[in-house]
Amino acid sequence: METKKMAIIATKGTLDWAYPPYILASTAAALGYETQIFFTFYGLQLLRKDLSVLKVSPLGNPGMPMKMPFGPKWFKDINWNMPNAIQAIIPGYESVATALMKQTIANNGVASIPDLREMCQEAEVKFIACQMTVELFGFEHSDFIDGVEYGGAATFFEFAGETDICLFI
Repeated sequence: METKKMAIIATKGTLDWAYPPYILASTAAALGYETQIFFTFYGLQLLRKDLSVLKVSPLGNPGMPMKMPFGPKWFKDINWNMPNAIQAIIPGYESVATALMKQTIANNGVASIPDLREMCQEAEVKFIACQMTVELFGFEHSDFIDGVEYGGAATFFEFAGETDICLFI
């Protein structure tokens, strides 16, 4: 029986968008899939040594209601949707949203991004950084964690062309 394969293209570099590629890759690897993630453009942020740079940006994200991760139940149940115009002018709004998201993650026992990334590495998920984008954004290989390979679209296509599942995130 041939091993199933899954390829993921990770293009987003925010805290909330870090979860899908790492959760899907770690799950696929646990199910026996040979798995690769191709990180390009803002997805390169997910390979940085310091993941504290990952933030949540609720601005322009109508699918992100702001629920409080603390307080009595009635307070937690309030949907704190704020108009974009207000979010844009409040200094530190993104930092507050990031702190609230991190607290919500912790309250619900969801693995952190560093933990998920480590699980992927332990499960031998292959991480490929888009060399063109690394150069475009002025990154150095030393900005990224150990074990990252570098390649271009052709490198991705070589594997993705043979996969059972290919996802763009």
